[in-house]
Amino acid sequence: MTVASALTLNSPPSAGFDEPFGMLVACHERVQRMLALLSRLADHLPAQGPDGLARQAAADVMRYFDRAAPAHHEDEERHVFPRLRAAGGAAAALADELHEEHTRMAAAWQALRADLLGVAAGALPADGTGGWRARWLAFDRLYRGHIEREEAAAYPAARALLPAAELAAMGAEMARRRGVR
Repeated sequence: MTVASALTLNSPPSAGFDEPFGMLVACHERVQRMLALLSRLADHLPAQGPDGLARQAAADVMRYFDRAAPAHHEDEERHVFPRLRAAGGAAAALADELHEEHTRMAAAWQALRADLLGVAAGALPADGTGGWRARWLAFDRLYRGHIEREEAAAYPAARALLPAAELAAMGAEMARRRGVR
């Protein structure tokens, strides 16, 4: 599969802000599409180098992880993790672990972003294929594991703790922060 495989990067999420947990899951779907694009880019670079397709793919991945991913993490930090912490016990520990993963993902992103900046400018990462591939794979694994834990445990637990009025307020705040009316 080439980097040019069709990806609609600006497609709307499959859920709206009136269903904030559905919106969070839809964001995860977009993250996974960007991770798949990153994987195709990793396969493309050794054979084709930083050609036009690679430069565009690098720019697309950077745009997503620079803008949408931080907003998504902020949603979780504001609305999901506080509910889990308030529940105490295993739920609070899960919130703390997921928060720590956000910190690790942000740090990993900065290293990966530097690689992608070079690719977007037409250069391969300086440390050779083994170095950047390892970083990209580690980022992918961390993100996918994180998504799995959130969808299997964190979201259902937090959702169960939210009355309808708070759920509506959560969606309204998420929309407002993004400038959506």
